[in-house]
Amino acid sequence: MGEKKIINALVTGGEASAGPPLGPALGPLGVNVLAIVNEINKQTEDFKGMRVPVKVEVDPETKQFTITIGTPTTSALIAKESGSPKGSAKPNVDFVGDLTFDKVVSIAKSKMAGSYAKSVRSAVREVVGSCVSMGVKVEGKDAREFMADLDSGKWDSKLE
Repeated sequence: MGEKKIINALVTGGEASAGPPLGPALGPLGVNVLAIVNEINKQTEDFKGMRVPVKVEVDPETKQFTITIGTPTTSALIAKESGSPKGSAKPNVDFVGDLTFDKVVSIAKSKMAGSYAKSVRSAVREVVGSCVSMGVKVEGKDAREFMADLDSGKWDSKLE
């Protein structure tokens, strides 16, 4: 049994192609690059326009492959959900978007696997922290004020 080859790449969700970074890495392994690219695009459809970490494992002998899709960065998910393409240049002054608490919780849950957060509450704190630095409000409030509400227990009922 041959050694599996592992290719790690960052692709744009739903838009991977046979060009770099995948094509040149996969081509020499003699696999069907298009089949792999199409599969990656199918699995990253939900992350359109976002940078997504992808891992492709190839067995050079059998040409079998497995694809593992990572999660986009927290800031990419916040940008997508708040409808703002990028964070604010002056996050404490100019606000570029607003997230509902439910969206914050859904981002937090999607990031928990790769996070050091021990609970949904601490994952939510990480997301709200990113909102602070991006100039994105939460529930219509400055994210720092929202963080204070979160810490005082105002949102505990939603975190059960």
